Amino acid sequence: MTFDQQGALASQHLKQLIDESVITLESPVDSDQIQPASIDLRLGSVAYRVRSSFLPGKDRKVADCFADMVMHRMDLDNGAVLEKSCVYIVPLQEGLNLPLGLAAAGNPKSSTGRLDVFTRLITDNGTEFEQVPAGYCGPLYAEIAPLTFSVLVRRGSRLSQLRVRSGQSAISDEAHFELQNQHRLVDLDLTAQEVKNGIPVSVDLSGDDAGLIGFRAKRHSGVVDVDKSAAQPIADFWEPLYAHTKQLILDPGEFYILVSKEAVHVPANYAAEMVPYDTLVGEFRVHYAGFFDPGFGAPEAGGKGARAVLEVRSFDVPFLLEDGQNVGRLVYETMQETPDRLYGQGVPSNYQAQGLKLSKHFRMNQE
Repeated sequence: MTFDQQGALASQHLKQLIDESVITLESPVDSDQIQPASIDLRLGSVAYRVRSSFLPGKDRKVADCFADMVMHRMDLDNGAVLEKSCVYIVPLQEGLNLPLGLAAAGNPKSSTGRLDVFTRLITDNGTEFEQVPAGYCGPLYAEIAPLTFSVLVRRGSRLSQLRVRSGQSAISDEAHFELQNQHRLVDLDLTAQEVKNGIPVSVDLSGDDAGLIGFRAKRHSGVVDVDKSAAQPIADFWEPLYAHTKQLILDPGEFYILVSKEAVHVPANYAAEMVPYDTLVGEFRVHYAGFFDPGFGAPEAGGKGARAVLEVRSFDVPFLLEDGQNVGRLVYETMQETPDRLYGQGVPSNYQAQGLKLSKHFRMNQE
């Protein structure tokens, strides 16, 4: 397979990479594992509790670090609880044999980010998290650090995803502005000066019809099974937050689920990624799970402009958020081709046409 043009690889390309063993698998691919512009990554059979987060560095493999870093080994075949405030390394069922023309990047899945499970991709000889350089051949590992809730995982659980790219796929400021005018990526009238390093996204603190603006995670809750939908009552894990002054003070160390004021639209032949942390807008992080697939919020995929759910954590000091304040930017990138399936169209989706929404694991009542 050769890719002469720049852009992210679509679902049909990812299937071809599997057929050609560019993406290697320990077990056959799941029917819903390939997304429009990414492939879900599955946990393997073992997890290693480690003393701290680490990168192997350019001269070592991840396994070379285990002698110094591993505290104990856990079998995942029958499921195991990863405890909050602990760090784990899990070999993944997927590996890579990338040609020099292809690179890749990891990111947590939407449901993982909304659980405040900090997950990052690691490679052998890696000097950066989440980045797989062109030509990499070797295994993939997930670093998993549950920050708020302890989670039950097992072999095959999917916490992260991989996007494969050829060349420089991110578009310029000028192209972002043109795309905004053509497709209305967010439902705002933006000037060229406002479109810098991506499309600005702001937070909605005005509240819905009931005045709800978001949720704050409860610190001492039970275990969440990452593979079960609607299994936990919201009230046991989340405190609802309501609009009073259209402001919210973020407490350091607390985790919040909020929502963007703007509806977001990702055209069929583009993908997007939320810039997760930007000190220019404040000392907090927004959106741990940053990939937006082609068709997200798009009318052609059954969307009506879906708002971006924001996973928010403040650092060091309390920080005042105000309604309509910019909290991040969406960076769009070209696709090699339009995917053979779009987000929410022939792909199981929990978040198409969403507003403020917790992860799929929670239900509204105790029944």
